[in-house]
Amino acid sequence: MSLTIKAKKIISINQPAYLPWLGYFERISNSDHHVVLDHVQFEKNAMINRNKIQTSNGSLILTVPIKTSGGFGQLAINNLTISEQKKWQKKHWQSIYFSYKKAPFFEKYHDELAFFYQQPWLKLNDLLKAQLRFFIKALGINTTISFSSEVNWQRTKSDLVLEICQKYDADHYISGTLGRNYLNLNTFVQANVSVEYQDYKHPHYQQFKAEFSSHLSLLDLLLHHGDKSLKILRNSP
Repeated sequence: MSLTIKAKKIISINQPAYLPWLGYFERISNSDHHVVLDHVQFEKNAMINRNKIQTSNGSLILTVPIKTSGGFGQLAINNLTISEQKKWQKKHWQSIYFSYKKAPFFEKYHDELAFFYQQPWLKLNDLLKAQLRFFIKALGINTTISFSSEVNWQRTKSDLVLEICQKYDADHYISGTLGRNYLNLNTFVQANVSVEYQDYKHPHYQQFKAEFSSHLSLLDLLLHHGDKSLKILRNSP
């Protein structure tokens, strides 16, 4: 009689991000299911609406302006509205264009990237969803993606994470490093859900300059290495 071993169903959870970094996609690529945690409250100085690219003058943070009106703690990410007081789209596209126009794969992705800076986005979440779909397709990732705002969740913090795991029948959770600060591992053990903490070692890859710049948007890797990007970000030392 043969013994059948049930394969684990792996899930990861992360808040959405503008032009996310490499580690964001490494966790997604190692999961069967990824949940974008977009119903929780927006926190000031989070990387939800900003990230870094590399320019000829060093790294540059690009920030999508949002309307807060002093309402931090009362703003769900999926309800954030983009502020049109600044011409951020023109500024961001010019920064990306002049920084990467000579990159080997810029022409390949030019039209799809330009699209993000031509549309009249109202909600930040709509922009972030469109970018996520673009990057996942460009990397060749087949992970199932869902959004927490599509479900009426009852719990918060560690209990919310476990609730999401149980909702999607996952028995292994890949947590970000900050999960060590708030996850109640006892409840996961009782629910037969194992927990793994991501310990991402950022890979070095060929950029324009000899001195490597780390923790940039995936955009930097993708425009330099195209179809090889997923292999590079997953084969971190």
